[in-house]
Amino acid sequence: MLLVRSIWNGAISFGLVSIPIKLVNATESHAVSFRQIHTEDGGRIRYRKVCELEEREVTQGEIGKAYEDADGTMIPITDEDLASLPIPTARTIEIEGFVPAEKVDPLQVDAAYYLAPNGVPAAKPYTLLREALKRSGKVAICKFALRGRERLGMLRVVDDVLAMHGLLWPDEIRTTEGVAPDADVTVRDKELDLADALMETLGEVDLTELHDDYREAVEELIAAKASGEEPPTAPAPDTGGKVLDLMAALENSVRAAKESRGEDVAEVTPMRTPKEPAGKKSTATAKKSAPSAASAKKSTAKSSQGARSAQGAKKTTAKKSTPAKSTAKKSATAKSATARSTAKKTPAKKTTPRKRPA
Repeated sequence: MLLVRSIWNGAISFGLVSIPIKLVNATESHAVSFRQIHTEDGGRIRYRKVCELEEREVTQGEIGKAYEDADGTMIPITDEDLASLPIPTARTIEIEGFVPAEKVDPLQVDAAYYLAPNGVPAAKPYTLLREALKRSGKVAICKFALRGRERLGMLRVVDDVLAMHGLLWPDEIRTTEGVAPDADVTVRDKELDLADALMETLGEVDLTELHDDYREAVEELIAAKASGEEPPTAPAPDTGGKVLDLMAALENSVRAAKESRGEDVAEVTPMRTPKEPAGKKSTATAKKSAPSAASAKKSTAKSSQGARSAQGAKKTTAKKSTPAKSTAKKSATAKSATARSTAKKTPAKKTTPRKRPA
């Protein structure tokens, strides 16, 4: 059962197949609306529709539409005039072709509508088009006329319903010229790594769980004022100094995101912004460490040379002390010779051999 009032009745032209449909709004606004009042006495401010010629207020039934010419002349245009325009989209959604959904630029997407079959005979062709779109994985590009002008549209399947998105014409999309930053900015690899870490920490989001916090706060404010209670106040904003270091801001963001999810934040370590790119810094570090190793080798070589010098000094000292040693050797040799001659003169004692037991 269609619970929403249709805003347009017509048909989808699918080749020679015509599908009678009703067009209904697919979206609705939940924003809180306000009225204008006179601040001194609270009186309602209203806008009244007054005829300039008669200077009297007119009803909605007396109001029509007209085109203002260059000289100020008003040319009346009726709904019947628009309905009888010699174009196929006056009361028909004319399908022009089919394209993959990713071919449609999201910037072009405008209002959304549901298309409901209008009558029992429309059920079969309606279902045929729906299933054909499902199987092809494509969307239908169409033209239709609504509210006094021809529009571009896109048909796609939502659940078991045909939905149509109004599209802006390509020439209605402004170029990006002059929007990008003028300054030549270089992003370092470490900054990109932290940005990736922040994106990974925040993770994916379930769009169905998102809601309008501002609207809820406004409703609470209205309820508090209506009951005479003190309206809730916003927490004091953080007055901390502005973070100028992008790396520090990214690190703090990753840390805050992990804390909000109850994750361990020990992995996030403060990092200082390097003066050179990460790759060059590591190379420079390696180059710095290489001279250090060379210095160590040089110091080792020097120490070994010092050891050799010390050994040479010992040898020199030993050579210098050789005469003293030779004199000592001569005196010792003389003494030993005297002892040997004395030993020869003294007869050796005979030793009695021991008898082995039988």
